[in-house]
Amino acid sequence: MDSSWKPNVFLNLGSRISLRRKPVMRLTHFLLWILILGLSMTGATQASSPVSIPESKGLQLLEEIQEAISTLAEYVKPTVVNISPVRNFGQSRGVPRPRGPSGSGTGSGVIVHEDGFIVTNNHVLGNATEVEIRFSDKTTLMAQIIGRDPDTDLALLKVSADRKLPSVKFGDSSKVKVGHWVLAVGNPFGLDRTVTLGVVSGIGRENMNLSRYENFIQTDASINPGNSGGPLFNLRGEVIGINTAIINFSQGIGFAIPSNMANRIITQLRSGGKVIRGWLGVGLQPLTAQLASKFGVTEGKGVLVNEVFDGDPAAMAGIKPGDIIIRVGKDPVDTPNQLSRVVASIGPGELTEIEVVRDGEQLTITVSLGAKRQKPVVASLSSPETTINLGLDVIALTEELAKQYKLEETHGVLVAKVKRGSVAYTEGLREGDLIKEVNREEVHTIREFSHAIENIQPGETILLRILRGSRAFYVVLKA
Repeated sequence: MDSSWKPNVFLNLGSRISLRRKPVMRLTHFLLWILILGLSMTGATQASSPVSIPESKGLQLLEEIQEAISTLAEYVKPTVVNISPVRNFGQSRGVPRPRGPSGSGTGSGVIVHEDGFIVTNNHVLGNATEVEIRFSDKTTLMAQIIGRDPDTDLALLKVSADRKLPSVKFGDSSKVKVGHWVLAVGNPFGLDRTVTLGVVSGIGRENMNLSRYENFIQTDASINPGNSGGPLFNLRGEVIGINTAIINFSQGIGFAIPSNMANRIITQLRSGGKVIRGWLGVGLQPLTAQLASKFGVTEGKGVLVNEVFDGDPAAMAGIKPGDIIIRVGKDPVDTPNQLSRVVASIGPGELTEIEVVRDGEQLTITVSLGAKRQKPVVASLSSPETTINLGLDVIALTEELAKQYKLEETHGVLVAKVKRGSVAYTEGLREGDLIKEVNREEVHTIREFSHAIENIQPGETILLRILRGSRAFYVVLKA
């Protein structure tokens, strides 16, 4: 790339336009507004040709913006490549059979190092073992798959070229704000290096069910089929995201993996071909209004620990079921997804300070994280919130019942029956659940359970800790 290109022109433009205290609007409407404003400033009343637009400050500003965006597009397009996964059909009776595209189709990628490293989405590759890369100069090379990370939907490729390749610089995605202008570049529908302009519509988007660790940048810059794996640029020509998905039934809603997350994954894939994440060893659930009330904390401020796995880092450090984790390191956490993502970004063996609220007291616990398991234990459950009559029967747990319901424990209070339509049923309790605690007090026998609930008055709530198979969770019932 031309190293003489000066991105500061975009900063100069930014200093002349203020978007503060104004709602975010579609970019084209905003530019039209500037033009109309500029024309009104001229005060021109003289007759002119119908096809002539008077010179104005607004028009000059629009032309400067247009030139800046055009320069940016020309600067970054050579770094974007077309990716075509291929499969080898093998040979039949000694006759070579042609390669063909894999079922995953084609997508986009971006060169992240001049030595030939390219990042794209993992879903673009599908099950392919070979990938064809087409560059902006129409040349093609076969790429080696260095590593994949399905949990973030990223993959790293490597080509061997006889020249240094134009590559991108990563920006700091933590500085991205709603309303920032962005440029998406990719190969939608096979149209090479298509450029779309838009704004950041949202940040920190999760629960999209697109990948395990989600913290997406949302943008209204058009991201169409074929854009997957392509870069999202800021006005300095820095990559602040890797485009990964669109919502098919809507327009103007696309998502990109933040550059800070992508950079960490790329570094690990490049050095070892795989990603190793931190592991805490707890089960988590959201802090609902009812749970927050029972634990005496603010709703949504923290994540409830409903299980601590024996021998894992959390148990060894002293974290307990019922703790509310409010911070990991310097990062506050409000959802289970966010907490998992923060822990996963920390290397195994690193000492990490975790702030918890326990019985109304705030504690700081130092934990040495382990390595994330390939098949983590699932121990989380969100319960619906209703307030109707209780309705459950309990019996003492026996060895036979423990075996029947696949429980590792042999003593406790077992739910024998749950009345359909009762508050217990609606809150998710089922036959075979083992009651471990009532209002934060452990119960091991029917007598202890009866004693724990005998003073509960109608209208009061009961906090239960339940074990179901290998999963533990909290639930609030209203008597």
